Amino acid sequence: MFELLSEPQWMAAVGLLGGVLLGLAARLGRFCTLGAIEDMLYGGSDVRMRMWLLAIGVAITGSFALMGSGWLIGTDTFYLSIQWMPMASVVGGLMFGYGMALSGNCGFGAIARLGGGDLRSFVIVLVMGISTYVVLAGPLAPLRDWMFHQTPVVGSTPPGIAHALAGLSGLSVTGIGITIGLCLCAGALMSQTFRAAPSSIIWAAIVGLAIIIGWAGTAWVAANGFEANQVVSHSYSAPLGETILYAMTGGTRTISFAVGSVAGVWIGAFIGSLIKGHFRWEACDDPRELRRQIIGAAIMGAGAVIAMGCTVGQGLSAFSVLAFGAPVTMIAIIAGAALGLRQLITGFSLAE
Repeated sequence: MFELLSEPQWMAAVGLLGGVLLGLAARLGRFCTLGAIEDMLYGGSDVRMRMWLLAIGVAITGSFALMGSGWLIGTDTFYLSIQWMPMASVVGGLMFGYGMALSGNCGFGAIARLGGGDLRSFVIVLVMGISTYVVLAGPLAPLRDWMFHQTPVVGSTPPGIAHALAGLSGLSVTGIGITIGLCLCAGALMSQTFRAAPSSIIWAAIVGLAIIIGWAGTAWVAANGFEANQVVSHSYSAPLGETILYAMTGGTRTISFAVGSVAGVWIGAFIGSLIKGHFRWEACDDPRELRRQIIGAAIMGAGAVIAMGCTVGQGLSAFSVLAFGAPVTMIAIIAGAALGLRQLITGFSLAE
């Protein structure tokens, strides 16, 4: 197989496949975390939030099935190989959520909207990608490392919910993980309104499948290849910066899963917008709106690095292996987004 494509190319191909599915889900299935939060808080609908819940339930079930089969080793994933820092999850999550509300999109959503011709999202993608690398490896990296130093897990139980429960109960990690995943799926499907929207159910399941494909594909390359390939799944914070660097210096850099994933979302969203007939060029007419989006994207990028993931990285990929930080980060993201939306919609004026 490696005679057909090199190992980095296989990694990129895996990312591309899952990315296309995610891009299609965003455009055809309206899968969007900020949209789900807005619907829940101001639209009186929890359908899109239940889509997220079903997606993560499917992703958890599939990921732990991979672990049970020996295909995926949980501790090979970044989220279970780094000690959990609760403060990083809270601070980074709040920053990301607030920045997401200001900019009107997360990194994943911005790529998807860019696929539909929204040039405003192009600004968000660029600013967030640059901001991410400024904090991850640029001038602010030493400060971030001093405040939130990432320490590898050595000789202890991985920082995962299923692993901790297995240690306490003596039950298998796989069994606990699959049970939690199936319970989340059942919880999402308890709503009659959600069950009456089969397309939403299908697209949510496809999102979960995309996360599973990421783990399964990169684990296969890592196990069968000869290079030091990292087992990863989808995230759209640092990969934005990595894709920007690859676009500028592709002749001197190796293609990666991240580049394939970002490109895949754009391609999938572009195809989805053509199918729906929604593709149209859009630009920002209001300088104040553009300023708000730039500020929001910069805050998002920094928050994602601190929290070690975004709505997809923590909310789906980290959640799929039941990392301790995933639910805490998502709660913080929702809280930060709620704060930002309140500022935009009602302001912060004092009650009379």
